[in-house]
Amino acid sequence: MNRFALCAAVICLAACSNKGAPTPDAGSELGDASSPDDAGTDIGETSDFGADVHAPDLNEACTYAVTTPENVPIPDRIHTPRWAFEPWISKDISDAADTYAFVDGFRSRDIPVGVVVLDSPWETNYNTFIPNPDRYPNFDQMVADLRSSGVRTVLWMTQLTNEGSFDVEVGGDIYDGAASNHAEALACGFFVNDGEQYTWWKGRGGSIDFFNPTARQWWHEQQDPLYELGIAGWKLDFGDSYVHGDTVRTAAGEVPHQQYSESYYKDFYDYGIHRLGHDEFVTMVRAWDESYNHEGRFHARPEHAPVVWVGDNRRDWFGLEDALDHIFRSAAAGYVVIGSDLGGYLDRDDKSLATRIPFDRTNFMRWLAQSALTPFMQLHGRANLTPWTLPDDPDPDESVAHYRFWSHLHTELIPFWYSLAEASYAGEASGIIRPLGAESTWAGDYRYMLGDALLVAPILDETGLRDVDVPDGQYYDWWDDQMYVGPSTFTFDVSDDLRRIPLLVKRGAIIPIVSSSDVAGLTEGGLGAADVVLTWPATTLTSFVVHDDDDQTTTVDVQDRTDDVRIATSRARRPLVVRLRFDDVVTSVTVDGVAVTEVSDEAGLLAQAAYRVDAPYLWISSPPSDDAVEILVTR
Repeated sequence: MNRFALCAAVICLAACSNKGAPTPDAGSELGDASSPDDAGTDIGETSDFGADVHAPDLNEACTYAVTTPENVPIPDRIHTPRWAFEPWISKDISDAADTYAFVDGFRSRDIPVGVVVLDSPWETNYNTFIPNPDRYPNFDQMVADLRSSGVRTVLWMTQLTNEGSFDVEVGGDIYDGAASNHAEALACGFFVNDGEQYTWWKGRGGSIDFFNPTARQWWHEQQDPLYELGIAGWKLDFGDSYVHGDTVRTAAGEVPHQQYSESYYKDFYDYGIHRLGHDEFVTMVRAWDESYNHEGRFHARPEHAPVVWVGDNRRDWFGLEDALDHIFRSAAAGYVVIGSDLGGYLDRDDKSLATRIPFDRTNFMRWLAQSALTPFMQLHGRANLTPWTLPDDPDPDESVAHYRFWSHLHTELIPFWYSLAEASYAGEASGIIRPLGAESTWAGDYRYMLGDALLVAPILDETGLRDVDVPDGQYYDWWDDQMYVGPSTFTFDVSDDLRRIPLLVKRGAIIPIVSSSDVAGLTEGGLGAADVVLTWPATTLTSFVVHDDDDQTTTVDVQDRTDDVRIATSRARRPLVVRLRFDDVVTSVTVDGVAVTEVSDEAGLLAQAAYRVDAPYLWISSPPSDDAVEILVTR
């Protein structure tokens, strides 16, 4: 019937009666969430947010009036900020102390984190936009502390405002009466379908009419204090699915249900971009999703979907394939930055909620690898797992090491992710995730390319074995550099290593990275001051346009010719380091016609124009230049 079958009221009340918060890890590098900050503001008391008092009489007249109509322009483009490609983490039930400890738990284990999502419950009621002062007593200070440490805050939300609320999850809150903004919305006619109330998984309420400009402005004004505090965006859940009927009555007349749904996601995206700009704001939305007995459909439109997750998948092998199916459908429909809840969200079967899904460490590790090889990587699940608290884990240190490896690799690939996203939005590339085969052949396979560079073949069962149909071309194994020539089918066995899944690099690939550490094995971690490009030269010329963080582009051309390998770049805004696969003996290396000397270590590459042999790779460095740079490696 709904997300959790909208359990009978007595069950819901029993589940909600436990108001306990999660136990945080000991210590916090970011601050003490329980201590007031004299310089900060207590969000539970600030007049900007007000207090979530009981709603006034529902029969009272509307008192909201617009003095100056707002002007919210339509964004001129879809854009995903560079920071949104960093790893995300999220919990279902949390509070301030737990959020600090959650982030610190990753950071203290050298696991990158760029975004933390505060899922429900974080508000005083559904949905008031007012942080719950019991859970988040110094909300503004927490958001500021996180941002100062390089972590942005994204808040969960739907388009509903409740006359009565509950939390099904153990540890949720108890709500006394209506949301503080419900009566005003009802009195002013801000709900669709003449104020009809809908039962959803957090209670019962009205759905905002995004076709009513006054309702939109009223809705936006409630978001404003949160923007001013520095939140970075919204996780928009699928409350629109609970507005029943094929059509919806709005201030603009009767519209198809799908059009109403799209207006919900569009409005949050448009207003957030208006307030914060393209580089600071995202919405996290569903593209294709089929779950909880809801008919499968796309939710937000691609142009309103800077970050996409594919819904609530089971934490088992079925769930992994379900996530991949949704990812593939979304990618084929033009969505660009896509991923899933790493390891699966649901510990129950969404089609039969009495059926519990046990945790499977092998499945989690295989999903971790696959998730890191999508542009959006997020850990989120009903069990509130962390890599160091997996159930019945025989080797927590190994689990943390695997998570650390994949998080670092995903982070070092940010220039690759971001550049492909920008090219896709501009119509110059066909997406980041590119499913292989026809839709009818996806099931049981789910191979995909990342751009033109990487072939990913997820492990889909507990054996660690799978056949991989390698397309036409030459491919190098990411792990051991073995070459595979397609079209042909090869059997891969990674049963003895939970970290690995089949990952191949197509000859001709060009992959820009950021060097941050030696964890992912791409560099020794000392090239952070340089722009680093990994190449696998082919006999045909290949090119890649890097979208740099100075809002300019650098074009990289690579070709393996008869007597030499040529690498040309349109500029070198910083020291440039190129790694190429090179199996022959080096006769000479020149940068812009000048021979460079060989060095023995990575540090030497930054001291001068030089080259370093690290078989089967060759590293070459060039100083900064506003002009084009040409590197020649002669056999």
